[in-house]
Amino acid sequence: MKVPGVSRREVLQQGIVAGASVSPLAKLLKLDKPQGKPRILAVSSGNGMRAVTKAVELMKEGEDTLEAAVSGVSIVEEDPNDMSVGYGGLPNEDGVVQLDACVMHGPTYNAGAVGALENTKNAARVAKTVMERTDHIFLVGKGATEFAKMHGFEEVDMLTERARQAWVRWKERLSQTDDYIDPAASEFLDPRPTGTITCLTLNEAGDMSGTTTTSGLAFKIPSRVGDSPLIGCGCYVDNAVGACGSTGRGEANILINGSRTVVENMRHGMGPEEACLDVVKRICAQTVEKRLLDEPGKPNFQLQFYAITKDGRHGGASIKGGSRYAVHDGKEARMVGMASAF
Repeated sequence: MKVPGVSRREVLQQGIVAGASVSPLAKLLKLDKPQGKPRILAVSSGNGMRAVTKAVELMKEGEDTLEAAVSGVSIVEEDPNDMSVGYGGLPNEDGVVQLDACVMHGPTYNAGAVGALENTKNAARVAKTVMERTDHIFLVGKGATEFAKMHGFEEVDMLTERARQAWVRWKERLSQTDDYIDPAASEFLDPRPTGTITCLTLNEAGDMSGTTTTSGLAFKIPSRVGDSPLIGCGCYVDNAVGACGSTGRGEANILINGSRTVVENMRHGMGPEEACLDVVKRICAQTVEKRLLDEPGKPNFQLQFYAITKDGRHGGASIKGGSRYAVHDGKEARMVGMASAF
């Protein structure tokens, strides 16, 4: 949204540097009034207990909400044992790890994203750098990788031994008529993991931010980009209303622009759990291709949404039951169950 008299760079400089202070954009649009008294809050996907703990710790020290969220997910991005995010993430069909991520900064209503990023652990931080250091929002492929290199991000061989072995097992099982020998005993990952981590943050000033980062669908077609780096799909933040992030099957989320739809639901009065569940049900209703169904009306994939409101409420919903998400309310981190369509 263009606001007369306020340049993009001025908004960035004042919003990022001031951190929790109200941005010029929020003042002009009169979006700085919370629905209730805000409180420190961080919400993440089920693999984000360390992320929410770090995010809250930084916000208590006065750190900006986006820096808190990115620092939180960076812990998981650097963990080789999480094979769906960052270093150690499962590669594409050619054995190359390609990362996707986006960030959105509530106070400035600005965003950054990268897709098919290679040789860099911290995709979320590269996305944040795109937001801060360019007039663009989304860089992909070779350009994103060169941008990260230009800005001093360490070049890393992202394919860990564990991920390489999983990729080889997948290759060996692709066909019974090729020249690969299918091992008698296999730890093949089935169904293919989708993974991802999202983190949403809220400070006591009522400012919010969010980030979603992933290595994407395991063994994907090279340069496939899912929902995670797409603003409004993998993550969306409206500093006047709330924020939402998503994990799971990206293609289904892209078709409905899920995270932004959740935030719009909250704008019109739905609570965070209700808003998430409404979008999940819409996705189920619109999934009609037989290849995507276990039985009529029941998708054969998983998709989750996580949401927070400006006044500190939170909730989530998934297609299939059993999912949980991480939340830190400023006092303690805990896991919370999610609503589900089935």
